Amino acid sequence: MSTLFANTLKKLRKENGISQYQLGDLMYVDHSTVARWEGGLRLPDAAMITRLARVLGVDVGTLLSAASESDESLSIIVVDDNPTVLSDSMFILEKVVQRNATITGFNWPQEVIEYAKVNRIDLAFLDIELGTETGLDLCHTLREINPCTKVVYLTAYPDYSLSAWDTEACGFMVKPLTPENIRRQLKKLNYPFQEGGTEE
Repeated sequence: MSTLFANTLKKLRKENGISQYQLGDLMYVDHSTVARWEGGLRLPDAAMITRLARVLGVDVGTLLSAASESDESLSIIVVDDNPTVLSDSMFILEKVVQRNATITGFNWPQEVIEYAKVNRIDLAFLDIELGTETGLDLCHTLREINPCTKVVYLTAYPDYSLSAWDTEACGFMVKPLTPENIRRQLKKLNYPFQEGGTEE
């Protein structure tokens, strides 16, 4: 539980006289995401913490310090070159994965590679078609950087599944993502992801 960060965020929000709904609007996230931050269920990533500091009018170090003293969170990424699909996928994951986790989205493989070089990634949901590159190649690169990274492929084309299994991925999902399919996939992973949320 990220208790220190949760309490710090709640205190700063109240001092600013805004509700969770209002903070969600200012942060461009659903109010339920703010509730999870304040409930100690999830830590925002560094970019979100920087934006929170700006919105709440505090030094970013205040929030970063609180986050660093919280329990280590799971790091999940989603990669899709379609911004709408990416946003929808992240929203569903936010509702399903109900434990201390950061969920970060990317549109382009190079962004992911640079991120992976300096950040641990526990689980990566990768679209197979990423412009001129493929999620299959990205999987190889991520596994070279960190062999412990688990990869689940996302695609609208089931025919890719045979090629996908030639890599070191541990799962394959056909888009669009649904809460039921994510829960089913997480159960197959030999990893301590805690599920939750409500059925959609």
